[in-house]
Amino acid sequence: MTRILPILLAAALLIGGGAFYMSQNNGSVPGVNVAEAQDTDAAVEPAKDMVLGDENAPITMIEYASFTCPHCANFHEDIFKKLKENYVDTGKVKFIHREVYFDRFGLWAGMIARCGGDDRYFGLTSMIYAGQKEWIADGDPSLILDNLRKLGRTAGMTDDQMNACLQDEAMAQSLVAAYQTNAAADEINATPSFVIDGTKYSNMSYEDFAALIDEKLGS
Repeated sequence: MTRILPILLAAALLIGGGAFYMSQNNGSVPGVNVAEAQDTDAAVEPAKDMVLGDENAPITMIEYASFTCPHCANFHEDIFKKLKENYVDTGKVKFIHREVYFDRFGLWAGMIARCGGDDRYFGLTSMIYAGQKEWIADGDPSLILDNLRKLGRTAGMTDDQMNACLQDEAMAQSLVAAYQTNAAADEINATPSFVIDGTKYSNMSYEDFAALIDEKLGS
């Protein structure tokens, strides 16, 4: 499990002391005015939740995860697939994926994932987690952007679509606002963390998740 920094400090990392405009041959990446996103008077609308499963499922499971967190990638590669098959796809659990941002790279990944629209979000999320080591590579920002665009093209998006998303400062601010608001409300201090029907839990094995959900279902 990866510990997260206090929210204000973590948010500051997104801009590295200032706007992180990065000129690229095929587009630029937006700066995020985190101070504005933190200002309740700025009226930044938090991004909506991304939901998988039956909206009326008896159990709601929220995951807080970072696209750059190895433990989160492991969860999605193993445990989540079983939870999805046995609980989400069967209508027992409504699953909500909430992004946590350690760095600008995770934010860029979140912007690419949202760029494909609701129908592609969870497919892109799976691709981003599955290829985490490859797209992060040696941490070079230009290479990371190129690698994320490759994932987006695999999902059917064009470079123009992705560049428009990556340059959308309002989207970036809304994602940061959602992260700050939700993580503070649920007192999230590590990733992955889970809120299941209002109670916070640390990561656990599939068997332990299944036993917990079954108990809540009364089965």
